[in-house]
Amino acid sequence: VQPPEKPLQAEEWNKLRESFRSPEIFEEVMFNNMVRCNSPIDVAKSLLTHVAKSNGDVTYNLLVKYLALCVQQGQTSEIRDVYDIMKIRFKILESGAYNLLIKGLSNSDQWRMALTLLEEVKKIMIPSRTNYESCIKAASRHQEMNLAFELYHEMLAKDLVPTLDVLQAFFDFCRGMKGAELQKELFGILLYLRDNQIYPHKTFMRSIKLWFESIPGENWRTRLTNIKDSGLCPVCNHQLEDSDLTEAEYNNLRERIIKDVIHGTDTFRKTSPQEFEAFQKFVENRLPFDIVIDGLNVSHLKSRKMQCENLFDAVNCLAKENARLLVLGRKHMLANSSHWKREIMKEMQNKADFFFAENISEDDAFLLYATLQSGKHCKFVTRDFLRDHKACLSDSKTRHLFRKWQRGHQIALIYCVKSKKVFLSVFIQQPALRYDCVVQTTGDTWHIPYKDTFDEKYSYQVPRKWLCIQQK
Repeated sequence: VQPPEKPLQAEEWNKLRESFRSPEIFEEVMFNNMVRCNSPIDVAKSLLTHVAKSNGDVTYNLLVKYLALCVQQGQTSEIRDVYDIMKIRFKILESGAYNLLIKGLSNSDQWRMALTLLEEVKKIMIPSRTNYESCIKAASRHQEMNLAFELYHEMLAKDLVPTLDVLQAFFDFCRGMKGAELQKELFGILLYLRDNQIYPHKTFMRSIKLWFESIPGENWRTRLTNIKDSGLCPVCNHQLEDSDLTEAEYNNLRERIIKDVIHGTDTFRKTSPQEFEAFQKFVENRLPFDIVIDGLNVSHLKSRKMQCENLFDAVNCLAKENARLLVLGRKHMLANSSHWKREIMKEMQNKADFFFAENISEDDAFLLYATLQSGKHCKFVTRDFLRDHKACLSDSKTRHLFRKWQRGHQIALIYCVKSKKVFLSVFIQQPALRYDCVVQTTGDTWHIPYKDTFDEKYSYQVPRKWLCIQQK
């Protein structure tokens, strides 16, 4: 149903409604289309008025749809009017309405009202990331950086993950500003990228570059570069951090993962303690392995191929160097089926050790345990990012070690169409990098790895391009 181009009278709305095949949902469909077509506000208002006169009131749903159109067009006074109506009519608003109100008001000259609404939301629920980010951007636009950072820290304390968009906004709005506290906050964002293994995309990297160059009286020099395989930066001759963990770090990490992740609460939600005990015995009797493979995960590598063929290709590829392989499978793989052929499974079992868990088991804990028990040399294969397990680790130092260990030990299997074969790309890419691919600083130098494209997803594919920043 096409929205009209100008406001209609009551009888005209009634006529349209009657010609619509489901009159009971006419208003709802019409408002959806008005939002989609970005209809003039007076057209939407004339329908709202008509509904109010006909029914005696307007439903919550229709008000939210009208509000969405007002926000889309930046109609501040209308947004305020809708809020006043809603506040009187409904005791509590749900998150969708608050998201719209905060977004609409934060983009207007009445942005402080968005802060008041944020306080209102806090009383009844945890505000969404969008709520916080709308208010942070509003405060930044009005150069109220202390307030913006206060909201940012509050958001992190509530375990809300900021978008790269809002992190970039901090660097854009602070350009040319002086102040030790401000600088400390922005360095803090760079360290947040480091701790969470986040790689800025090219436009975010440019904002960081321009901010450093704009700091009054500090004389930072920036250059884009590729780091040598040895880990040496060709611009400033600085040696980047080693990617390897020390013996003490490795042992500490192994103990913490076994304590926090494997014996913590999350493992046995999907596996029984008896099964995990059986797995531990199985592993201890066969240690050490060179590579541990998440079989089910790898079996979905190429969707058009049979699952057991995907796994077969991977096992063949990884077994080439006489590597000792452990494949974590599921019991259903042993039943002869369209995806799991018995003869192929048997052939694979000649090349690798297999442990078949119950079909509801949690693979990741098995994967981590077998890899860590095998020693520092052991790598693992999965396309998962293992974020949940990092979150189970109780302190940031161990979380950082986990990520560092992961960067040096996770192998990515990529399907190569050219050769029609699976080939290997080590997690830290080949040739194996001797340096660690995260944001790094010595105080008077910063090295920031970045990606060419915008990608909100976490990825274990590390970038090869770097921004070198040094203070002269």
